Amino acid sequence: MFRIKKLDIFIIKQFGLLFIGTFFICQFVLMMQFLWRYVDELIGKGLSLEVMAQFFWYMGLMLMPQAFPLAILLSSLIAFGNLGESSELTAIKAAGISMLQAMRSLIVIVLIISGISFYFQEVIGPKSFISFRQLLISMQQKNPEVEIPEGIFYDGIRGSNIYVQKKDMQTGMLYGIMIYRMNGGYDDAAVILADSGRMQTTEEKKHLILSLYSGEWFENMRSQDVAGSANIPYRRETFSNKRIVLDFDGDFNMQEAGWIASDARSKSLGKILHDLDSIREFNDSVGHQFYHEAKMAAFYRPSISKKDSLKAVESVKKDVLNFDSVYNNLAPEAKQRVMKMAVSDAQAAASDLEFKGDYSDALNSNDRAHMIEAINKVTLSLSCLIFFFIGAPLGAIIRKGGLGVPVIISVLVFIVYYILENTGMRMARDDIWTVWFGKLLGTCVLTPIAVFFTYKANNDSVVFNIDLYKQILFTMLGIRSKRHVAMKEVIIEDPIYMADAYHLLRINKDIAAYSAEHQLLHLPNPIKVFFRPGDDQTIRHINDELEETIEDLSNTKDRTVLTLLNHYPIVATHAHTRPFRQKWLNIITGLILPVGIFFYIRMCRFRLRLRKDLHIITQTNEQMVQHISATYSQEPITLEELEKMPFVTELANDINNK
Repeated sequence: MFRIKKLDIFIIKQFGLLFIGTFFICQFVLMMQFLWRYVDELIGKGLSLEVMAQFFWYMGLMLMPQAFPLAILLSSLIAFGNLGESSELTAIKAAGISMLQAMRSLIVIVLIISGISFYFQEVIGPKSFISFRQLLISMQQKNPEVEIPEGIFYDGIRGSNIYVQKKDMQTGMLYGIMIYRMNGGYDDAAVILADSGRMQTTEEKKHLILSLYSGEWFENMRSQDVAGSANIPYRRETFSNKRIVLDFDGDFNMQEAGWIASDARSKSLGKILHDLDSIREFNDSVGHQFYHEAKMAAFYRPSISKKDSLKAVESVKKDVLNFDSVYNNLAPEAKQRVMKMAVSDAQAAASDLEFKGDYSDALNSNDRAHMIEAINKVTLSLSCLIFFFIGAPLGAIIRKGGLGVPVIISVLVFIVYYILENTGMRMARDDIWTVWFGKLLGTCVLTPIAVFFTYKANNDSVVFNIDLYKQILFTMLGIRSKRHVAMKEVIIEDPIYMADAYHLLRINKDIAAYSAEHQLLHLPNPIKVFFRPGDDQTIRHINDELEETIEDLSNTKDRTVLTLLNHYPIVATHAHTRPFRQKWLNIITGLILPVGIFFYIRMCRFRLRLRKDLHIITQTNEQMVQHISATYSQEPITLEELEKMPFVTELANDINNK
């Protein structure tokens, strides 16, 4: 039975205060990032504080579900990092409480936050999106002299279409102006051209005053059936300075936003699933209609019946009718007429296919947009739980609190998630990937990572041990450290020099036998390396005996012996035979050709290095035995003489028995 304990309350306090603070920080950062997209809609519009407050309020409501995962990630990292840094987490584990048990209260809280996130996306988010888009469109209609873009026609003023080639934002001058006025319809349209001009609003902000310079006015005139007068098709006027008054309400007015309701982001999950059925049914009907039209167009011509068309097709199949011969028998005028007709039909068919293709893409895009939004409501809520199971174990592993390392790690994790999520969304939106694959890419990548970190933290496994990864990298690349044997300050037992000399001479003898049996300069058989079990036990025994001898001789105070000990290389006893000790890993490595080639070349390099190491060991052994025999014996000793000594005979028997 779940009961709230003092530990749960303690951890909730640690996490709760951090979550509140990090949530507002993340919300502020996301709002500032979002604000840059619409900064042009706000600058110079003269908007009231009430309108600006509404803009930021709706923006904040829309971005809250995105701020929840990042806040949970950062706060859990800092909270458990603080517990680990102050050794409180160690005390918790010493009391027999596992990592998952310590996290149980926060798991419940994160589940509640995930539910709140889903509620925001389901209920509050769609309403906020509609209000935000409506407010944004209304902002765009405010002060058109700022909004008129360069190089395209602007239709924000009723009854007029304005084109501006260039704007000067400092002086407010407009250059290369072209205005289409259609107050009386297309039959009574006016075209105004001007080199430059300026646009201003009246005091009551109900009209626009256009001051135009050096231009012409063209206006269509309706025909007037007046006796004794001719019809005038248009009127042309040249002017150097002219002022035009346009009707425009410059005050801030909330625009209609009925069309926004069709956007997938303005719908709840239930509404999206309901509309998806209607959208797909409509798309299928459009596809069937296009297919029917294409089938009818293949057989139908105004002057040819379907029966005649089928008859002509059958004639072509039976080689009774040859279109080339029919065409060659036509007169030149008829040939030209037929060619024009064929070109016209081809162009019409191409235009029709292009239009239908664009329309079909728009319908499919709407279908994908609804699917993306439906999946996003679930994955964004689920990401709160995933980020918690990444942040809390990472904090327990790295044991660093504060805003240093946790912020860096959380930003890196969120960047990876953001890249995966946006890449998948764009690919799914453009119909390059399937919607399910694109939208679930980030979730599927981060979920195993969350499980891995939780498992490692619960079992107190080492994940970020830099020395371990450094050792693995050095082993893969064949980089090794040098032997360093220093003089010991306290020596309990002196080395048995004669026994050590005996061991070194035996090692030389074993190395000579090994070198004669194994040709290390020859390339190994790849089949034996990757697909057959086996290991080099001889080198392992030689190395073990050498290390024991070195360990015994390291108790000496003789500086010459210590110097010679540092000449011994650190031998890799396994790398020259196969990459891994596990058979299945070797088989997989051999099957993956690029990886297998890398490890095969690495193995050949280790064989050459082993040959060199054995040569160095042999030379160093000879020097060591010479020094021992010269310093600790009356005369130089050979292996045969050593074997006749009583204590060496007993030692040799013990070695043979082992």
